[in-house]
Amino acid sequence: MVQQKDDDNKKTVEEEFITVTDFPVSFAIFGVARSHRALAAQLLREAGLFPGQEILLMQLWHQDHQSQNSLCRTLRLDHSTVAKSVRRLVDSGLVTCSRSQEDKRVTIVSLTQAGRDFEPKVTEAWSKLENLTTEALNEQEKKLLITLSRKIAAVLDPFL
Repeated sequence: MVQQKDDDNKKTVEEEFITVTDFPVSFAIFGVARSHRALAAQLLREAGLFPGQEILLMQLWHQDHQSQNSLCRTLRLDHSTVAKSVRRLVDSGLVTCSRSQEDKRVTIVSLTQAGRDFEPKVTEAWSKLENLTTEALNEQEKKLLITLSRKIAAVLDPFL
């Protein structure tokens, strides 16, 4: 937790921000998520992407030619978020959109060659992010973090 002293009142952030003591688990998750996302944003900016676009690209590298609805379900994101990311990726020349041959209402998102060629940049950024994120954890702690995170997500997801 942050223990910086504010020169004006000499209180720690923990003493000043009541959420830390009233809701410690939620604040811990918020803090980790915020820091992780900020670092990811910095690393991805260096690669030329906005945060979240890399997740969409990773999904397409795993399985190309997916519908936007499929991406929404898989990534657990709302349609407007995926549509905005797809639009930016189209503008960047990394993906294309086309109508499904079976159902013209369905938009299919596909990688371009430039999108396929972009994979090493994203992999490098995420490798660095993974290493920095887990630097202070041993293998047992990493496994515990993964287990607990999945357990919490499983409880929260039905409410989304």
